[in-house]
Amino acid sequence: MATDIKETTHAVEAASVMKLLSARPRLLALGEPTHGEDTLLDLRNELFRQLVEQEGYRTIAIESDCMRGLVVDDYVTSGTGTLDEVMEHGFSHGWGTSAANRELVRWMRAYNDGRPAPERLRFAGFDGPLEITGAASPRQALTALHGYLSARVDADLFPCTAETLDRLLGDDDRWTNTAAMMDPTRSVGKSAEANELRLLADDLVSLLDEQTPHLIKETSREDWDRARLYGRTATGLLRYHSWMADTAPSRMTRLVGLRDQMMADNLLAVAERGPALVHAHNGHLQREKSTMRMSGRPLEWWSAGALVSAHLGEEYAFLATALGTIRHQGVDTPAPDSVEGLLYALPEDRYVVDAARLATALGDTRPAPRVSPWFGYAPLDPAHLAGFDGLVFVKDVPQS
Repeated sequence: MATDIKETTHAVEAASVMKLLSARPRLLALGEPTHGEDTLLDLRNELFRQLVEQEGYRTIAIESDCMRGLVVDDYVTSGTGTLDEVMEHGFSHGWGTSAANRELVRWMRAYNDGRPAPERLRFAGFDGPLEITGAASPRQALTALHGYLSARVDADLFPCTAETLDRLLGDDDRWTNTAAMMDPTRSVGKSAEANELRLLADDLVSLLDEQTPHLIKETSREDWDRARLYGRTATGLLRYHSWMADTAPSRMTRLVGLRDQMMADNLLAVAERGPALVHAHNGHLQREKSTMRMSGRPLEWWSAGALVSAHLGEEYAFLATALGTIRHQGVDTPAPDSVEGLLYALPEDRYVVDAARLATALGDTRPAPRVSPWFGYAPLDPAHLAGFDGLVFVKDVPQS
């Protein structure tokens, strides 16, 4: 068995990854089973460098706020701001404190320096402006969309003025109240103002679409693409806030599903630029349904990867990552009868596995699913192997 599995492994390099695929995918998704470990982000950075230099990739998209990601993109493409400012304001979820993320941004800026625009690397956050404890106000996205349109479209075509939007939005603290995540009655998402904003946001996005030829000519496709992001984000946030205020039993299922839908819409927009490396949690990038339990209730929804895969077919590829140990989090040597245990027995520290050949090597063997003692690490589900285009294995993850 060990010899058969060893024959499925290769070095974690762009060339090895591409050999697993029938063609260069438009979106190459690299998952991780836990967050906050720079060892995994360093591996991501090196793979991205190789994809840039050997395969013509020009964009990296990570699981971070799509609006904040614009700050990073402006810096790496044109040098707007400073590296310190970008790391403070360009990332959500605390990712800006990561040394590996800082090195990624620094390297991208250095790579772009002096290059013509078509050859520059691009950065994208593809998560919504959402945190575990709540959601952002739709103000930034909605007013940015209105501002873009109002400078270029006849005022008679507008559904509202900027002053109307400001009045309906009110105090941003109403939208960001963290108590609303667990208590729908604390949310403003179904108020009369929120309902009117949803209609106005829909009209503004429709106006953006109707005026596409004029807007691209007057500004640029790049500015128009950014306005589309504002529109997706505004309507997505208003929809999310509406479900935060809902009391139906399906409330949490809809919320987690809406988040992944926002991710998928952003990834499909990234795919329009050309080939990109995508990095996020395995659970957001897998082709299977995602599952979790919250307050004792099972939740099941389609992940962003499943949605994108349904749209792009073979132009979407997914490499899951599995780990041996994270000892500083209490995740010790895996049991030998788990997939992680079988891979841990091999001598290399890290490698990419041909998932299809691994499944063949396992045959009728049904490896036991690994149980993690730490909530922050999601072990590999052996039943998902068939949905992977490859599997990256990292033997030991030291403390960052």
